[in-house]
Amino acid sequence: MRLSNGTVACIAAMVMALPAFVAGPAAGTAVVDTACGSTLSATDIAEIVELSDTSAISGDDGLARLENAVDRHRRITGILVEHRDLRGLFAIGLDAVEQTAVMPLQRDPTAFADREYAHAISLELLRRFLDNLHAEFTGGVAEPQWEHYFALAQDCGASRARTAMAGYNAHLTVDLSYSVAAVGSRPEDAPDYFRIVAAIASVGDVIIDRTKAVYGADLGPLWRFYFVGEGLDQLFGAGVATEQMLIAADLAANIVIFSNGLALQDPALAPAVRAEIAALWQAADLAFEALAQINAL
Repeated sequence: MRLSNGTVACIAAMVMALPAFVAGPAAGTAVVDTACGSTLSATDIAEIVELSDTSAISGDDGLARLENAVDRHRRITGILVEHRDLRGLFAIGLDAVEQTAVMPLQRDPTAFADREYAHAISLELLRRFLDNLHAEFTGGVAEPQWEHYFALAQDCGASRARTAMAGYNAHLTVDLSYSVAAVGSRPEDAPDYFRIVAAIASVGDVIIDRTKAVYGADLGPLWRFYFVGEGLDQLFGAGVATEQMLIAADLAANIVIFSNGLALQDPALAPAVRAEIAALWQAADLAFEALAQINAL
């Protein structure tokens, strides 16, 4: 992705203005055993720690390793949902995506031009969330986008829909771009990449229904804003319709995400792209906050 000097300057200014929540906690922070639900037992926490340890993911090939990681995540989700722990607000939707869309596609031998690439990017994306869950439940330091999500989950007064969308924003705006880069994506991988993200978007109703059934949170308006761009006009009056949010809405977020992942692999472009990813994440987060307030979500 080629950035104009004006765009880079705008991004840099936005990143410098990021609020204090971007910084993660100091190492050794005590593990929180509840996030507005019933208390997790020591056994529950130990199981989440074990299941989220990505160094233990096993399998003879890429698909087998992905299956193992997805099973681990599903079991973690079950624990969080059982306790109505709000750290499961994103996990329940991710599990729905994996079970109803992503894994049926991944198991289809004819679905992708490069099956190993498809397995690798899905595993890398899931690994990043599992690693941050592991940090959350071991007193470690989560990445900024996930530390923000976990902090919202522990704020019982925060909009649950807004909290869930903070997870999707972290997963897609930040983690997906870095996953595109980490697996060495090339332009010719674009059809396989877009097939996966189209599958995610196609099960939006399942995500919305499951989240509402378990947590009583209606993601509908924010989900449609994120994937369709509905409601962008409401943000001008709130003062958070930034240049980067407008670019994402105009070009379609998934194109921007993939392009950023490609550009991250170029050492000359990487610093500016990392700043752009941070700015996009921040812009989306501010938009979700504003929409949550406007629509009382």
